[in-house]
Amino acid sequence: MSEEKREGGLSAPTRHPLNQHDPIFHDATDLNNELARVYDICHGCRRCVSLCNAFPVLFDLVDGSPTLEVDGVAVADYQKVVDQCYLCDLCYMTKCPYVPPHEWNVDFPHLMLRAKIVNYENGNTKLRDNIITSTDLIGKVATMPVINTWVNAANRNETLRGALDSTMQIHKDARLPEYKRPTLRQTLQPRIDAMISEDTDARVILFTTCYCNYNEPDLGDSLYKVLRHNDVTVEIMAREYCCGMPKLELGDLKSVDHLLQKNIPQLFEKVQKGWKIIAPVPSCVLMFKQELPLLYPDDERVLAVGKAFFDPFEYLHKLHKDNRLKTEFVNSLGNVSYHVACHQRVQNIGPKTKQILELIPGTSVKAIERCSGHDGTYGVKKESLAFANKIVQPVVRQIKQQTPDYYGSDCPVAGRHIENNLKDMDSSQEHAHPLDLLCKAYGI
Repeated sequence: MSEEKREGGLSAPTRHPLNQHDPIFHDATDLNNELARVYDICHGCRRCVSLCNAFPVLFDLVDGSPTLEVDGVAVADYQKVVDQCYLCDLCYMTKCPYVPPHEWNVDFPHLMLRAKIVNYENGNTKLRDNIITSTDLIGKVATMPVINTWVNAANRNETLRGALDSTMQIHKDARLPEYKRPTLRQTLQPRIDAMISEDTDARVILFTTCYCNYNEPDLGDSLYKVLRHNDVTVEIMAREYCCGMPKLELGDLKSVDHLLQKNIPQLFEKVQKGWKIIAPVPSCVLMFKQELPLLYPDDERVLAVGKAFFDPFEYLHKLHKDNRLKTEFVNSLGNVSYHVACHQRVQNIGPKTKQILELIPGTSVKAIERCSGHDGTYGVKKESLAFANKIVQPVVRQIKQQTPDYYGSDCPVAGRHIENNLKDMDSSQEHAHPLDLLCKAYGI
């Protein structure tokens, strides 16, 4: 039997360009036909039912239909499945036996993305979603003097959170991140070295990301310290804009293109001079590594930037392979429960974080490969917080069973979501991002 027809073939999955410039891509009838085709394949398989809420919603629709098949589901209900997909990509990467090069050509996440794009173009998007995906704008405003104090206080005020729940459908029980002053970029700028290494493998642009710049600058600072400790020259861009992942997940391709035109030219200029690029948030790395190249497969600048982008521990592992990573650790970490972020797994780089942490004497790392269910926006919305909390429970249970000295995730948002759910269970275990743990092991 040919590789293309065999279920679960041995060939590596092939990701096709999104093809968003083809008029048929935006045709509602063609989209619904493709949704029906893929939904029917998923209905006949059902092995992804435990990953997220999109598949239970789909199967409930089928099982509740008059025919007990996809043809009995109202086309208007197709969107209910789309609304539950937050593009973690785990179905494509870990479960589905029908991904290309299989002839059935199932790419469930990118089909959901296509549906989100068409939905957005038809104006079927909430004001709330347009606002909360404008992460850079919110961060700029929320870190301004005076406003910063008010925003953080409002996030902790039950009355104001109740009003936000009723007016904007931001769940009153969702734990929102604080906005920090000074920002990461403000603290890093004075520390950038004038001396630049002549070795291009030891020159890095730190793409700070909206989240680390405005919400967790200490995490970006830990990455900076680790890189400098390993004699890597670190710079930041004169101006930095959102990677575009939140807007992509919304289906807002116009904003994605706008942000690309701001980021790519200046990053490409650095890449041409041999600089590598690192971001401390897996979703931002994935955006430049995979999503933008699939959106713009003919743009040489996008492809070059994508090839130069590294996950932090992927880069550190590269240093280690070249015998350039310093391994004189002064502190053991004991037992670590390590949640593998979905958007890091999709990068297909292997367990680099686990491998680096296990270089530390007296350190044992147990990996947890389940989605946290947060996604950044899914875990704060009124209609989906309960599902996000349900999805994270297998991760929470494993951490409690492992009783580690530390637990954390490469994705800071996932890490905080896990922490919040453990706190609700009165857990005393200590949360720490792997980069913070590495700083602790180095004693820096």
